[in-house]
Amino acid sequence: QVQLVESGGGLVQAGGSLRLSCAASGSIFRLNAMGWYRQIPGNQRELVAIMSSSGSSNYADSVKGRFTISRDNAKNTVHLQMNSLKPEDTAVYYCNAEIQPSPDWAQKRYWGQGTQVTVSS
Repeated sequence: QVQLVESGGGLVQAGGSLRLSCAASGSIFRLNAMGWYRQIPGNQRELVAIMSSSGSSNYADSVKGRFTISRDNAKNTVHLQMNSLKPEDTAVYYCNAEIQPSPDWAQKRYWGQGTQVTVSS
């Protein structure tokens, strides 16, 4: 069984910063890309940032220059440093990971439970 546990969400004023963390645990044979998505009620979940196991990253245009994704492969963790936050960043943020649980199992995408980020104006 694989679990992704997120932490670090909360309420912050516009211009402030938050750091999200996500830890993957359980049966993990191979951990590939890890990333963050966000969702506003009534909207589709959208990619915020993603990082491969080799360290290459991609960001949504709306967060480039403000958010930074990082990961620690030894600890199976991924982080999202969010600076210069705007009210439009308000959403539930979800951790996502592509994990192969064992050599005999196919890779699968796993999701965390989500953490609320609220930016007040």
